[in-house]
Amino acid sequence: MYDINRNKIKMEKQKPIPTAAELEILNILWDNEPLTVKEIHEKLCISKDVGYTTALKIMQNMTLKGLLRREPNGKNHLYFTVFPKEETRGNLLDRFLESTFSGSASGLVMQLLGNKKTSSRDIEEIKRIIDEMDKKEQS
Repeated sequence: MYDINRNKIKMEKQKPIPTAAELEILNILWDNEPLTVKEIHEKLCISKDVGYTTALKIMQNMTLKGLLRREPNGKNHLYFTVFPKEETRGNLLDRFLESTFSGSASGLVMQLLGNKKTSSRDIEEIKRIIDEMDKKEQS
């Protein structure tokens, strides 16, 4: 952002947003961490054909971006997530909400509810959550 008063560019430290491939690795780690590259690669290969070096390179990039940290473990490295699952989901949702619905949560919910794939069970769960939010707001 450009600061007119000081004629400097301010850099805001933002948490990195994972790509789709990075998110697959994060999901594996959130359920099983810590893991080695080999273990993550094996789990990735269950759902798609991914080369070992591709998985390694993605994980190296994720470490540089600050999404993962690694610790030596004998001849291997163990990988850990840096951010909790819920925090990452929240950041992704915030970004999606802002870019797709101009920050309008009601726009997102209306789109979801208008989707023919929304089950009556999902709608009941949404109503329950809204009721809980209303109760918290009133107390």
